[in-house]
Amino acid sequence: MPFEPLVRTGRPLSGEEVTRYARHVLIPGVGREGQERLSAAKVLVVGAGGLGSPALLYLAAAGVGTIGVVDADVVELTNLHRQVIHSDADLGRLKTESAESAVHRVNPHVEVIRHDVTLESSNALDVIRDYDVVVDGTDNFPTRYLVNDACVLLGKPHVWGSILRFDGQVSVWWKGHGPCYRCVFPEPPPPGTVPSCAEGGVFGVLCAAIGSVQSTEAIKLLLGIGEPLTGRLVVHDAFRQTWDTLTVRADPSCPVCGDDPTITELIDYVEFCGVPGAPTGDEGAVPEVSVRQLADELAASDPPLLVDVRGPEERAIASIPGAVPIHLDRFRSGTAWDDLPRDRRVLIHCKVGGRSAEATRLAMRAGYTDVANVAGGVIAYLREIDPSQPEY
Repeated sequence: MPFEPLVRTGRPLSGEEVTRYARHVLIPGVGREGQERLSAAKVLVVGAGGLGSPALLYLAAAGVGTIGVVDADVVELTNLHRQVIHSDADLGRLKTESAESAVHRVNPHVEVIRHDVTLESSNALDVIRDYDVVVDGTDNFPTRYLVNDACVLLGKPHVWGSILRFDGQVSVWWKGHGPCYRCVFPEPPPPGTVPSCAEGGVFGVLCAAIGSVQSTEAIKLLLGIGEPLTGRLVVHDAFRQTWDTLTVRADPSCPVCGDDPTITELIDYVEFCGVPGAPTGDEGAVPEVSVRQLADELAASDPPLLVDVRGPEERAIASIPGAVPIHLDRFRSGTAWDDLPRDRRVLIHCKVGGRSAEATRLAMRAGYTDVANVAGGVIAYLREIDPSQPEY
């Protein structure tokens, strides 16, 4: 469908820039005028991770004049198999700083605006407001709903991508031109039912496939060319190497972009999406032990039962000696109680403490009184007790 370009007025190019972008300028529909508009464009990339990496590099190479990048994390070794904007030399460095350096190596003419923050309800509107389009490369549901709602309230289109293991999805959400994210995904999945990439893994090169589609869609929107993915959801299966396109439609009853919206300001998205192991009603926080307390208890004459709620793939990378595997799903279904003694102290751990907090909460609701969560999980144990094992 025809649509107006997001950027109407361009910035004059230098002679060196005309040479740099010559293969763009030769394309009918882009031309010098389109390249000048790209040089005046402002794109915000939320997340300098797996999807943000290819998007940032290709947007910079294409000549997008101003690129904002939002990320509060630092580069870790486990990022490098898929987050190609970073390298070993960047370990421990802020991702925004590393991304800025990489973008300038690709194209020194691009201005990078770093937002070294976690995007939240208190800052999202201010961060997004001055950009033409948002590329969402986040990996958690609270931020996805936050970005969607902020873009709807500001009238901005945003290009969304999602990846897990071998599967990816991408679409363009834009009120007035097609559905928003909430129209298609009105409610987040129940807490803990969809693993994060840190829990379930991700095929590294999948990021290139989805991230490049995202940067393509952003450039099309900026220039007003082609057919954007508004009203379409692309589903990619890298394992079978298939691309399927689903038609999606705006929901007139959508609470944020519908005919009678009930969400007119940003809300608490962590509460909306739910937090595994979070207290409800008058429940307090789950009891916790540190990994040093864990080590002391395991060395005592009457040690507790240590339970590992992770899957076998994670346990194969690193584990705490003596831990008994009982998957979190068995806590959710209630079958874990068959193997969990009520007359012995029980300590529960996962990778960093989130899933085990949920398991601890469920055990307490089932009547277990001497149970605690291992704060920081196996990663804390590796860092403080046994650094000989690899982290992940």
